[in-house]
Amino acid sequence: MSENGATKTLAEFAAQLEYEKIPNNILKYLKLLFLDGIGCCIHGNTLEWTKTLKEVVTNEEDVKECSLIGTNIKTSLLNAVLINSTAGHGFESDDIHRESILHPNSIIVPVAINVSEKIGNTNGKKFLTSVVAGYEVSTRIGSAAGTELLLRGFHPQGTHGTIAAAITAGKLMNFNTKQMTNAIGIAGSLGAGLMAAQEGAMVKRLHSGRAAQAGVLAAELSAKNFTGIQNIVEANYGGFLSSFSGKNDFARSTRNLFKEWECINTGIKPYASVTSIHSALDCLKNIMEKNNILAKDIKNIKAKISHPTYVHCAWNYKNHNITSAQMNIYYGLALIALEGELFVNQFSKDKISSPEILNFMKKITAEVDPKIEKLGHKFRHMASVEVVTKDNKKYSHTEKYRKGSPENPLTKGQILSKFKSLAAYALDDEKIEILRDKIESIELSNSVNSWLNTN
Repeated sequence: MSENGATKTLAEFAAQLEYEKIPNNILKYLKLLFLDGIGCCIHGNTLEWTKTLKEVVTNEEDVKECSLIGTNIKTSLLNAVLINSTAGHGFESDDIHRESILHPNSIIVPVAINVSEKIGNTNGKKFLTSVVAGYEVSTRIGSAAGTELLLRGFHPQGTHGTIAAAITAGKLMNFNTKQMTNAIGIAGSLGAGLMAAQEGAMVKRLHSGRAAQAGVLAAELSAKNFTGIQNIVEANYGGFLSSFSGKNDFARSTRNLFKEWECINTGIKPYASVTSIHSALDCLKNIMEKNNILAKDIKNIKAKISHPTYVHCAWNYKNHNITSAQMNIYYGLALIALEGELFVNQFSKDKISSPEILNFMKKITAEVDPKIEKLGHKFRHMASVEVVTKDNKKYSHTEKYRKGSPENPLTKGQILSKFKSLAAYALDDEKIEILRDKIESIELSNSVNSWLNTN
């Protein structure tokens, strides 16, 4: 780390990052992360809570400068990123960086699109570089905060999500190191979001939108010489890490800059649910498919998981709404057992309160596995599942790395299939293909401010 400290070192990295310095494999994968984020935003803008937010914050007098993704509607920049990022996180389908516990694409994708629309004539290479900068800085700061931030009750999406937005916007606005430092120092001071929302509140989706809005506001203020906390990452009192996490491992945030790229450590979700339960879902799927077990054959299911996953997901499912269903390990395992899938269709209003599903959930237990705990933070998503059938036969399976993780990635075909299924909620097949092709060759574009237009 440079003698400047973590905050200014990261600001300098973002300000000086050039397209040519980014490895080709990172850029290639980034396009898939971006495609995934677009799909999440398109689907999310059709959802009840996003429509309610749009109704509250927009009016006919708003300046029409930035698009609501997947629609023909335009509004102001701050309203657009608020709504689009709420949409992106609106159905638990956005990507996940395991160590930082951040879903970067639901914030960075809308911010990159909407800020580019306002600026105009942003070329594709600059666009992608800004997205990479947003990913790298925010996930590094989030990784330094670690699981402690989550266990203290804060929602990472709302805390370091602000920094993801500020860096992305600042890079598009050609910030120098001083401006980037102020943007981080403002944005990091505006983070918020409490994890109790996971047990049923729509406001969980809004944490993402507010983070995007706060980050873009921070960038716009910094452009006008509004100052932020200059050492916000590493400050011992009132700093980001010391306050949100209770520890101050700021060295993690600057480790191996330009050598290790956090974009590649970001996974894509095959299930529309909290990532922490995905390995358990994979385990149950494996057991049932490999041994030809049907739901009617199952006597009980036991999931062995990490302590963070237990706290995060193994609470009594009682609110019977979409948010709580998506965040709950018992509901997720029940749907895998009964339907073999956990995507959009598994969270319909009739299913989240179905007597059959609620009754099946009584067969499922979860407990903390000391063996998983000993492996540390890197393996907090690891799970072991044991199934006992009605004839008292036992079957077990362990997954260290969930499907969709960097260690066990989805194929490009699977990612495209997910994108198409989500985008189909608002676009026809032809427009979906046009959009996919534009993202595939975005670095060749001389101006991306209107590239979302598929007409």
